Amino acid sequence: MSDERDEQAYAGTAEGQGPVRIDEELARHLANKREELFEEFEIRDGFPSEVRREAEERTTDIQAEITEELDEDYRTDHRDLTACTIDPADAQDFDDAISIEKEEDGRYHLWVHIADVTHYVHPGSTMWQEAVERGSTVYLPGYTVHMLPPVLAETACSLVPNEDRLAHTVEMLIDPETLSYEEIDIYKSVIHSDERLTYSEAERRLDEPDADLHDELSLAFELAESLHEQRKDDGSLVLNPKRDRAHTIIEECMLKANKAVTHELQWVRGLEAMFRVHPQPSPDEWDKALQEIQELDGVSIPADSWDDPRKAVNATLEQAPGRQLNKIQWAVMKVMPRAKYMNDPFGGHHALNFEIYGHFTSPIRRLSDLVNHWIIYQNETPEDHDLAALCDHASDRQKDAETAERLYKQFLQEIGLDPHAVNNRGLEVIEEPDEGQDLDREATEVDPEALD
Repeated sequence: MSDERDEQAYAGTAEGQGPVRIDEELARHLANKREELFEEFEIRDGFPSEVRREAEERTTDIQAEITEELDEDYRTDHRDLTACTIDPADAQDFDDAISIEKEEDGRYHLWVHIADVTHYVHPGSTMWQEAVERGSTVYLPGYTVHMLPPVLAETACSLVPNEDRLAHTVEMLIDPETLSYEEIDIYKSVIHSDERLTYSEAERRLDEPDADLHDELSLAFELAESLHEQRKDDGSLVLNPKRDRAHTIIEECMLKANKAVTHELQWVRGLEAMFRVHPQPSPDEWDKALQEIQELDGVSIPADSWDDPRKAVNATLEQAPGRQLNKIQWAVMKVMPRAKYMNDPFGGHHALNFEIYGHFTSPIRRLSDLVNHWIIYQNETPEDHDLAALCDHASDRQKDAETAERLYKQFLQEIGLDPHAVNNRGLEVIEEPDEGQDLDREATEVDPEALD
């Protein structure tokens, strides 16, 4: 189980297909359902005029501001580094980009570049206050409610390709044998992303030796695969054993960067911050889950893995019939407490098996990351903020966002729409279909009672 990019889980691709087509009546039903969920969970869809105005004023000349930052030597110029983003096909904001090289002595040199949101959004500003209120971006299939105004989330802060962008870089030298950090440096930078890749595009590049970025992606996967295997050996829970190479690259690089920042915050600077804590189930709860798994048809938990339930689940998932994977995952999820934000990191992250952990790599879409960026940059917590209360608020808002997403997906299924298809392909509303023109089949088999 990973705590990184959970909100944007991506199941398969349908990039070669067009949008899912629906008629106007069904589009109205979807809009009504969204409004119902927004009201129930107090999700703010549109932005107040003063927030939009502040965002527009703060981003009047992005390039001139970047040039000034470089001229004043406020930032490290990393525009010469080869960098790329890898995200779902429907992603609208690009928080992170990676660069990687291998030193002559075999060490991995990894840069994780994160959108520098705090350059534009400061405590005390209306944009900051609005971000605190929202807590996170809400991702519904085919519809996004940003934490930040779109001009920031999709343009000024987003690490779009072929444009200079302000970033917060986590630079790491990693030992090839132990995979431990030999050096960590965190600083402000300017980057120039070479390409925006979807997961399936990254997979294709890995398969084509002559493709652009093939060497960089291959090196990134070499490191990521080693990190992934080490995590499993150490007892990190991995509920998706079939994850492809592109997902593995991003997951492991983001985890490594988040761990580096958490190390800096706690052990080097001793700062209070928003840490990610995941309590462990009780022994009885773990026993209940393992017993349920053991009783599944065709499933057997390896005898040498029972001492650590996480390793037992990992080993079982790798050997279990495909038809039982969802049941194994669900048996585990039922006993897992929710991860939460806390200003005290101790207690650790049980699922990842990390002593301490925190979020840093998604400041466009998560309040915790935005706050941690400010703390790293200013070397102190934001004034007039009760960090413990802020952690509770962020945890509650994340839970609300995830619940709204689950209920919306459930509604789509009830009316005959495939949430994954909508997520990956988007929606197209057909005003007046031509005679003989078919809408997508899954969009026409509507249960009338589901629309009440």
